[in-house]
Amino acid sequence: MEQQLLHGVTDAVATVVISNPAKRNAMTADMWAALPPLLRSLADDPAVRVLVLTGAGGTFCAGADISSLQGSPREAQRLAVEAEEALAAFPKPTLAAVRGHCVGGGCQLAAACDLRFAEEGAAFGVTPAKLGIVYPASSTRRLVSLVGPATAKYLLFSGELIDAGRALRTGLADEVLPPDELDRRVAEFAAILASRSQLTQAAAKEFADGRTDRDAHWEAQALGSGDTAEGVTAFLERRPPRFTWAASAG
Repeated sequence: MEQQLLHGVTDAVATVVISNPAKRNAMTADMWAALPPLLRSLADDPAVRVLVLTGAGGTFCAGADISSLQGSPREAQRLAVEAEEALAAFPKPTLAAVRGHCVGGGCQLAAACDLRFAEEGAAFGVTPAKLGIVYPASSTRRLVSLVGPATAKYLLFSGELIDAGRALRTGLADEVLPPDELDRRVAEFAAILASRSQLTQAAAKEFADGRTDRDAHWEAQALGSGDTAEGVTAFLERRPPRFTWAASAG
């Protein structure tokens, strides 16, 4: 099967699937380069309210395709960081659905998502120390903010893999599901996210990620959106709200 990023949109949920089965879904240079424009198009699609990132078959992503590092390691790392940053900047909720290996560049992508749901048996690792690579500063800071300095150092210094249980305890995973329940739970939770206010989600995402200079912007958005009035009215009328404010890449 061709090395590619598959994608589709169903019921307001966009699903992006990392597919490179011959190499446990390792990301090639072309796949890294294809991710930012794909994310921009999905961000601007009004039909999309949530993004799910996962891997084909029984694994999430085994990292970068090592053969891509033989030519220009710095260029390969630049592409990976650009893809990671594009994912982190996606203006709508993002959820990584992880089974099998989530290693190296795969863990980098999972960490850039807002949430990570994993299947029992998943394994997480950040492995640049096995290759003599300096892990990017932005990626290191994101990992530290997620799991704390001690766990980040454990992962980066050793390159060892940790299981889903330890990932859950340290904050690298948000939920761990029994075998065969991951897809159901991800679909269920994605539907919940899709039903909520994008205005609330977009503002909370910026604030949670440390951007605190746009209070006035979000206050203006709230005043002009109608989402608050709709949410209160729907609550009083005991019906699901119909929120209309939409996030985009712009």
